[in-house]
Amino acid sequence: MADHRAQVEDLLADYRRGREQLAEVHHALAAISESATSPCGLVTATVSAQGALTALVLRENVYRVYRPAELAAVIVRTTAAADALAARAAGHAVAPVLPSGTDPEALLRGTADLTAAELVPPRPQADEESFENMTWLEPGAPGRP
Repeated sequence: MADHRAQVEDLLADYRRGREQLAEVHHALAAISESATSPCGLVTATVSAQGALTALVLRENVYRVYRPAELAAVIVRTTAAADALAARAAGHAVAPVLPSGTDPEALLRGTADLTAAELVPPRPQADEESFENMTWLEPGAPGRP
């Protein structure tokens, strides 16, 4: 009977340690906030561990330097750079709780142990003819004189 009790106590102790470790990882992930600044220095983006944009700073003269489409592209590139930093930090935060040999960044990306072939999205199968982009109301359209 004492053996079973000791085993249960060991299991409960392992469970408590695991929960504490999980809580630490959760707090570490919640605290991650990474920023990147564009090469021109006019745009700074900050993202969370989940890649959510949490702050965007545009210097006052950014509108004189860039046209709207160019500025949008700079914002997207800068946000992607901040996201890469945050993903790396998140990978470091979760690494201690992962099995040895697991790539934390791949796990967080959702690719974990998938091969390159498994990452390629499947090609859509050719269904029956689609009429989605056809118009039937204009003269000369299929079915119209």
